[in-house]
Amino acid sequence: MANLKITVSSTHLIAKRRGLRALWRSKGAIAAVEFAIIMPVFLTLFMGVVDLGMMLLQEYKLDQAVAAGAEYAAVNPSSVNSTSGASLASSIATAVESANGSAWANDVVVVNNGPTVTVTNGTSTSSGTSTNANNCYCPTGSPPNWTWGSSMTCGASCSGGGSAGKFVTITATASYTPLITIYHFISSSTLRQSATVETQ
Repeated sequence: MANLKITVSSTHLIAKRRGLRALWRSKGAIAAVEFAIIMPVFLTLFMGVVDLGMMLLQEYKLDQAVAAGAEYAAVNPSSVNSTSGASLASSIATAVESANGSAWANDVVVVNNGPTVTVTNGTSTSSGTSTNANNCYCPTGSPPNWTWGSSMTCGASCSGGGSAGKFVTITATASYTPLITIYHFISSSTLRQSATVETQ
């Protein structure tokens, strides 16, 4: 009788071990299924974060290009006139649009309501009345839609505050296309940065 109990007990123990092994195997299978469900969600979120980071980097580069153009205008105040204005506008426009590679950005540079250079897809066009660059203005509005108004005496008070002077305006745009468009975390968009520099 005692021997029979030991045999039953051993059989019961073996069955338990087999059950534990089967349970271990099934947990591995469950983990694989969970991984298969979670991984696409994780990858989708990861690609969204990468796209956002790339867009912010592009915007930062555009901001730096406009800042470099603004600094160039600030250190060349003597060029804001009817004689050198066109050359100044061209130099600034070239510096901005090629700051991160040829035809990287489109931009518009206006030297004191006069000489204007517009760069679109690497093609530059000039316009504007060069003699306006000799005058002083009180520009109003917000970028990129500035209103120059009438010419004024240099140093005269502007109605919105400040004094009439000579200005260079810079507006630059760059297109951003997301890495993976199907997720629509970040849509294709045009990034824009602007600056107004008072040179006198």
